[in-house]
Amino acid sequence: MPQVTVTVNGQTHTVEVEGRTLLVELLRETLRLTGTHVGCDTSQCGACVVHMNGESVKSCTLLAVQAQGAEVVTIEGLAAADGTLHPMQEAFREYHALQCGFCTPGMVMSAIDLVQKNPQGLSEHDIREGLDGNICRCTGYHNIVKAVAAAADVMHGKRTELAPAIG
Repeated sequence: MPQVTVTVNGQTHTVEVEGRTLLVELLRETLRLTGTHVGCDTSQCGACVVHMNGESVKSCTLLAVQAQGAEVVTIEGLAAADGTLHPMQEAFREYHALQCGFCTPGMVMSAIDLVQKNPQGLSEHDIREGLDGNICRCTGYHNIVKAVAAAADVMHGKRTELAPAIG
């Protein structure tokens, strides 16, 4: 079996995997990082989004061997060592941008990538379009969009803390 060396959330792992093992399986089953979810097995829902080498990717569409030498960040790797949440995580909490929570890890990871790629700012339309590959069956997206916009201001240094959630 092939060996894969991958750095996940700052920790390097070398593991043997079958050639057909998906990255999401490596994360969930081998490394026990169960925040990354499998929702559809067809890359339609976005519940499996992680960052690989700084880009958001759907881990259900990548073989684990494709992550050889990569740096992967999962939802578990976002918070600071002292437990302080990433601004996007905090915004999702503050703005009630989740209900059942199943899509939340992938949605947060996609939203961070979207904000990082758009330092000039994002309109509501941009956010909705940018999160098009992530499905939430509970919320209707209104609070998700508000949370992403609020976190973007913090991430780009336009605010030092989240604007209070209203309504």
